[in-house]
Amino acid sequence: MSGPLSILHVRPSSPTQRQQLGPYEIETLIAPADEGAATAYRVRINPHQTTSVSYHKIAEEFYYVVEGKGTAILNGSPLPLQPGDFLRLPPGTTHGFITTDEPLVMLDLHTPGSRPDHDVYFVGPAPAGFTVPDPE
Repeated sequence: MSGPLSILHVRPSSPTQRQQLGPYEIETLIAPADEGAATAYRVRINPHQTTSVSYHKIAEEFYYVVEGKGTAILNGSPLPLQPGDFLRLPPGTTHGFITTDEPLVMLDLHTPGSRPDHDVYFVGPAPAGFTVPDPE
């Protein structure tokens, strides 16, 4: 980030960066040039998907379920999800998601910021499109 932070207002119709990374469609809500202390994404996982299990060494992660239902697998334990649910995942929490007959759409926040090429680690192979950091 360079210079002072500015107010951001992102509408659903605003042009944003969208990436398909494995089973995730990730919409970046704070562009890297505007990033401060956090990153924010709208994440969509299509029906009948099981994501890879991942974790962050540094970032604390927050999910808010906007629409759909599914199951979060947190440190190996299943947790059913529905609209309005909120998750706080401390650094090191392994997590993955399973969807059934409907897509799962969540707001995903990280502090400090985490991007698909920064502070994302996988238990097993990384999904297509992710750049995995070197293990430390």
